[in-house]
Amino acid sequence: MKTIRTYGAPPFKVAVIHGGPGTGGEMAPVARQVARRQGVLEPIQTATSLEGQVAELRAALEDWGDPPMVLIGFSWGAWLSFITAAGHPALVSKLILVGSGPFEEAYVSQLREIRMSRLSPEDRKAFDATVKALRDPQTEDKDADLARLGSLARKADAYDPITDRSDEAERVGPRADVFQRVWQEAARLRRRGDLLELGGEIACPVVAIHGDHDPHPAEGVREPLAAVLERFRFVPLERCGHTPWIERQARAAFFRVLDEELS
Repeated sequence: MKTIRTYGAPPFKVAVIHGGPGTGGEMAPVARQVARRQGVLEPIQTATSLEGQVAELRAALEDWGDPPMVLIGFSWGAWLSFITAAGHPALVSKLILVGSGPFEEAYVSQLREIRMSRLSPEDRKAFDATVKALRDPQTEDKDADLARLGSLARKADAYDPITDRSDEAERVGPRADVFQRVWQEAARLRRRGDLLELGGEIACPVVAIHGDHDPHPAEGVREPLAAVLERFRFVPLERCGHTPWIERQARAAFFRVLDEELS
């Protein structure tokens, strides 16, 4: 599997960091759009530990990019970009966090409640059964379960998605081993308050772009980050779910914001 995709011509000053962990490739449409103006990297994360994912991303930026770079991190990729910028500030000139998960544990229950309220009774049962299967050491095909869980989550997370499957071939994964091991470490980091504390080590500007229909609570991103970052801006998008570039009514606004931030 190719772990670095490039778009446009070097120097590569922007990198898109995919969600997951354990999946990837969904940010190819964002990379192509941004590459109309400048070179873009799309690293695919494969390491099975949080430390390994940070090291993997650092190596991609140093070996293929032209640091300091703008990192556009989506969902889990927003956290990974945040953690990497804290540990390696010389590599990052700006952080753009898209659809980030909440930075404090207090907001996690809201995410589940919102998601479940948007699913049918049958899908709620399937969601719970899939989570249980992923946790069961006897489950044989956990990759298929992770794919099923992602499909159900996307159903709850979208507002008015464009039904275009042409980009699905660019997705990689899912890998349940990566998801389970990395997510356990990341969730523990948030529970202890260490994730948010890393904000004190971030020197670059940070912009959070968040859909108003995203089940990840916006206040769980906006309020904690505003308290720890010196240069922080929160940009809400109306009529927008978790993934802005697939949203019919928010896609154009999302790319306008990106264009302004990358200018």
